[in-house]
Amino acid sequence: MTGGTICMKQSPSGFVPARGFQEQCLARVPTFNDGSSSTMMDVVVNAAGEIRPHPSLRTPQTLYGRRVRYTVFEFEELLDSSSIDAKGWTEIARTIERNYTLFDAFVVLHGTDSLAYTCSALSFMLQNLGKTVVLTGAQAPMLELQNDATDNLLGSLVVAGHFVIPEVCLYFNNKLFRGNRSCKVAASDFAAFDSPNCPPLAVTTSMRTNVNWELVNRPKNIEHFSIQTNLDTTHVACLRIFPGIKPEMVDAVLKLEGLRGLVLETFGAGNAPHGQDNAMTNVLADAIKRGIVIVNVTQCLTGSVSPVYAPGMSLSRAGVVAGLDMTTEAALTKMSYLLALPDSTPESVAKAMSVSLRGELTEASQPMFRHPDGALPERVQTLTMLGYAIAQGDFERVVEIFKIEHHWILNDADYSGNTPIVRNPLFLGLRRTS
Repeated sequence: MTGGTICMKQSPSGFVPARGFQEQCLARVPTFNDGSSSTMMDVVVNAAGEIRPHPSLRTPQTLYGRRVRYTVFEFEELLDSSSIDAKGWTEIARTIERNYTLFDAFVVLHGTDSLAYTCSALSFMLQNLGKTVVLTGAQAPMLELQNDATDNLLGSLVVAGHFVIPEVCLYFNNKLFRGNRSCKVAASDFAAFDSPNCPPLAVTTSMRTNVNWELVNRPKNIEHFSIQTNLDTTHVACLRIFPGIKPEMVDAVLKLEGLRGLVLETFGAGNAPHGQDNAMTNVLADAIKRGIVIVNVTQCLTGSVSPVYAPGMSLSRAGVVAGLDMTTEAALTKMSYLLALPDSTPESVAKAMSVSLRGELTEASQPMFRHPDGALPERVQTLTMLGYAIAQGDFERVVEIFKIEHHWILNDADYSGNTPIVRNPLFLGLRRTS
């Protein structure tokens, strides 16, 4: 299946998708065509189940002593990847479904701009996948003298033709990534993609392709392959938090007509601005009460959302779902997938967003703590003293601390979210006897 930069050609208005990729490019390159006589391969070409024979090509013998025979199917409309949407993802998914029993594996050629989104979307749409699906693209088309298209496509064919990796994968620059863990990290470098929170599933060297089989997801039950189409992308949004953002701005997005879900890109381990009036938290909490699912992902390239600091804690208490180490692309497409499922509810979607469905997140992500260096801040010292005084039933000491600090210190919390009252129920007894 073709589309994207790999099979583009020059035009007066820049690179445009080119037709006849198999005949114009691949058939002329010995790396993709060993010159053997072509055999016809059946391809289901439309929803009516119409089958049309397509001429095939065969690669030279690989390092594994095998040759990969393949054919190219071109969609009627070849899109620039920046124009793809849920309709385009559905077309890809349905084409794979129609031809699922006719081929051993599938390679999808796609432009790089939205490649990570498509990989993530297809990983959820293709349910109970039992065959290898590899998406790839290029920074420079195959028709250009200096390009990465040749290596990317050849590497994808070798992986698809030799290994059963039942996942939606992304192959780029000699590495095979889990599709829903990938993101584009460079606009022009050949190493355009990375998988920051998950090691590559496979790496191609000059000698062989080394597969990390321990990382590969495999079906855990026996069910027929199926697809879920029509992802609900029109009712989800993504918002990046920035210093100085006003709660009114966030509220305006959350009040968009028909909005059902929001991916919130926050600072660090999941923090967002929160003043003493908690206006931002209140805006998010009100939206959640209205049935909008909000998922918190980090703006950082690596790491996970963990409610370690007070701002992150307040978001969690408001009902914001921690997206752990999901990429923005995975969070957005996963939410769209879950919202499109029959009988989905805000509660079911929120619960599933923090559970790994296709290896898109690390469920066991836990924060690491260490003792702070140097002296504790005065406010933390006071909170600690108050906690110990309440725990020991030292009423006089509690009264002394209150003379120095205001009663609102009772609402302060430590890194685990514990307040002096929550951590020490004895304080309720102390109040009764005062």
